[in-house]
Amino acid sequence: MRRTFHFSSFEIRVNWIIAACVVISAVSFANLGFWQLGRAAEKLEAQSILEAELRENAGPIENIPAGHLHRANPEMRNRHVQLQGEYLNDRTVLILAEFFDSQIGYGVVTPLRLTSNGELVLVHRGWTSGILPPDTPPNIRPIDGPVDIGGQVFIPPQDARVIPSQINPNEWPLRIRSLEIDVISKILGEPIFPFEVRITANQLGTLTRHWPAVNPDVNQNLSYAIQWFTFALIIIFAALLASSNLWALLRGPNRY
Repeated sequence: MRRTFHFSSFEIRVNWIIAACVVISAVSFANLGFWQLGRAAEKLEAQSILEAELRENAGPIENIPAGHLHRANPEMRNRHVQLQGEYLNDRTVLILAEFFDSQIGYGVVTPLRLTSNGELVLVHRGWTSGILPPDTPPNIRPIDGPVDIGGQVFIPPQDARVIPSQINPNEWPLRIRSLEIDVISKILGEPIFPFEVRITANQLGTLTRHWPAVNPDVNQNLSYAIQWFTFALIIIFAALLASSNLWALLRGPNRY
């Protein structure tokens, strides 16, 4: 039931029953880790399918009933909409200190006036560089003329932190730290659609989309997967240390 193997100065004593238990335990933990990764992949795939369906069935933003425009309505979260109108390029809002690929820049939000009813919608067009070096002008890339674009309604989390800004309403583009829609509405002097609309890919006016299109909750699955893989490695390493002279070799000669 026991056997000793020698590989140069490395020696390991194998008890086949204990070795079988170690292998079974390690494989079981590893399988649990792979199962968690599979669950995360299933969530991503399901969310991607839902995203595609929502995008294909997107309707005009004007068709959303006024009673639906509140955070507690689950139908509004990640809802895809179509917008027809014109950008108000001279009323662009820059959100300070947004990051993409480890670079600091601006989030570019440009109001769009709907052709059908003249209402304003804040369209988050994405990220652009322009903060460093100091006084570097942001590359806003204005879009003139009528546009027909698709977007996704973004509802911030209930606990989202809003950082108040000291805004100079006479200096455009506005520079703010958080997108305060009520404040922007007062500055513009007219009502605004109560949520930002994040432009989808390959639309006229799209900059660098630095936020995910969907937000499936897979963090817990990934954490559990790492936990199970760690347990498997710990079992293997502990068994190796207990049945070999690896620790003595690691410590080196004459080490106590």
